Amino acid sequence: MSAVQTTIVIVHGAFEHIGRYQHLIKQLKDDGYKVICRDLPGQGRSEGVKGHIDSFHQYIHTIEEWLQEADEGPVFLLGHSMGGLAVIRTMQQIKPKVNGVILASPAVGILEGASKPMEVASRMLNRVCPKLQVGTQLKSEKVTRNESVRKRDGEDALILEKVSVRWYREFQHNIQQAFVKINEFPEVPLLIMQAGEDLMVDAEKTKEWFHSVDLSEKTYKEWPGLYHEIFNEPEWKQVYTYTSHFIHQQLSNLHHKEG
Repeated sequence: MSAVQTTIVIVHGAFEHIGRYQHLIKQLKDDGYKVICRDLPGQGRSEGVKGHIDSFHQYIHTIEEWLQEADEGPVFLLGHSMGGLAVIRTMQQIKPKVNGVILASPAVGILEGASKPMEVASRMLNRVCPKLQVGTQLKSEKVTRNESVRKRDGEDALILEKVSVRWYREFQHNIQQAFVKINEFPEVPLLIMQAGEDLMVDAEKTKEWFHSVDLSEKTYKEWPGLYHEIFNEPEWKQVYTYTSHFIHQQLSNLHHKEG
């Protein structure tokens, strides 16, 4: 089956925007894939209050809309970090018909959450002042070793510096739901690629989720030495090649089934 008929839907992570992945998008398009990718609600150039969502379902609904834009033919969902969590929750809730799911350092556990007092306060503030914004923990040197990306990020006005209390509570709640609803994840080939030196998400929680999900075909790949944003690391083309092999394998399987 020709790669021209294949669509890749990319879901970016928290605090950022899809413009940070132009190199990945270009590579996919050069290889003949159709790519669907835009900024998530409240991030990048999207509409709405920056750094805020009323409900995590806004992400799920947005991903569902992107999937509906795909042409007839194979479709793959690729989610990074919080985008990976959003892909998991989309699969659990609406069970879209896709040919494969690719998760890059998915945020099913975070390393630097709020302190215990702030965690308690956030629950109260979520009820009385959900749009109150607080500073993020994101620092470019924690997500990539790539100096050119770090420099670019330092000049990028679209990267969020604050998020709302409601956003944080919805994020935390859906991390929990990703585990609670583990058996709701449909029978779809899965590739999880986890950064070996991740300073943002808890790699042990990624492994726990991976080992808990009951699928007939799933692959876990750890990238030793790579920081959180594996598609923005100096070795990103190696990551891309591994991803491409997974996609081609699923297309080959589909071809044999149809044959």
